[in-house]
Amino acid sequence: MPLTLYGSNISYFTGKMENYFRVREIPYELKSMQFPSFQSKMEKKVGVMQMPAVVLEDGRWMTDTTKMIQWFENEIKENQIIPEDPVQAFICYLLEDWADEWWWRTAMHYRWHYREGASFASKHLANELFDNLWIPMWMKRTFLKYRQRSGYTTGDGINKKNIQAIENNFLSLLKNLELIFKNRNFIFGDSPTLADIGLSGPFFRHFTLDPVPLKIIKDKYPSLLKWVSRLWSTKLSEKPIKLLPGIPEDIEPLLTEIGKVYLPYLSANVAAVRAKKIFFDIEVGGIKFKKARYSRYRVWCIKELRGHFNSMPLYARLEVERLLEKNYCWEPLWYDKNLPLLPNQDNNLPFMADTKMIGVNEIKK
Repeated sequence: MPLTLYGSNISYFTGKMENYFRVREIPYELKSMQFPSFQSKMEKKVGVMQMPAVVLEDGRWMTDTTKMIQWFENEIKENQIIPEDPVQAFICYLLEDWADEWWWRTAMHYRWHYREGASFASKHLANELFDNLWIPMWMKRTFLKYRQRSGYTTGDGINKKNIQAIENNFLSLLKNLELIFKNRNFIFGDSPTLADIGLSGPFFRHFTLDPVPLKIIKDKYPSLLKWVSRLWSTKLSEKPIKLLPGIPEDIEPLLTEIGKVYLPYLSANVAAVRAKKIFFDIEVGGIKFKKARYSRYRVWCIKELRGHFNSMPLYARLEVERLLEKNYCWEPLWYDKNLPLLPNQDNNLPFMADTKMIGVNEIKK
């Protein structure tokens, strides 16, 4: 029996989960969430409303792509996407976290800032998710544009002054990934890993679907575009898993970006959560954010990364520490000694969630 995947066929995290299911050959049926009725149902089942949700054959509901993937990896031992090499596995966890939490804002910017993207996405989502609502199409589309912008773009620190820096940051990502995919099929070799699945989140249903970023990628980054298609069509059972040894040097620019930009951003978010601030200001990588939104979930992300590190054997911890220090990641990963987590926060994932990815559109309890 196929699993049920509730989401949207232009959703960041739904697309990530679809790529995972296809690579692992886990049968699933994609069903669109229908609002507003679906929200109360999902909140009852898993504690929060977020996209996507998975319903297992036995009727259990799941949420959070990171923890869902880890659960499936533990349940299905053949052809796993988390490498056996603990050093590679840790870098996969780090790249996945970065793909999930940092590139979300940029993906939403390209979709909702530009007229072409907002026109495409608002019409599509109005038809897909609000089909049962008997209100005019223009009202649905206006609501969607307002909701997404006020929550995830202009409402999450993007303004006229930092748009160019945000888009330059995106171009840097494209250049680094193009160099990798010119040399090999996937991040770590000829087989996809968790790193590829993580990066499919921003790329599959956003950067290579939305009009503005797709044009940039088509014009200058053909190897990257081929990787997106290759990942979607790959099945791990078809040939032996083949990865390069260690951490290829061309991955290090990605780690440097994480160390200089993403991890300092997480630390600023920690300070905001500790101070009970809904918004905070931060400058990272030449990008000045004013009134970026807090996220309790991203505090938990740091805890998870530290847990992955501490669970490795000593030789792997020493190698990862050397690599992280070289690429400016070590200090910001451990900067905040005591994380302001809620009691037992998100310990029951993927079957029950306590916090959403970002503090917006939440029901305060």
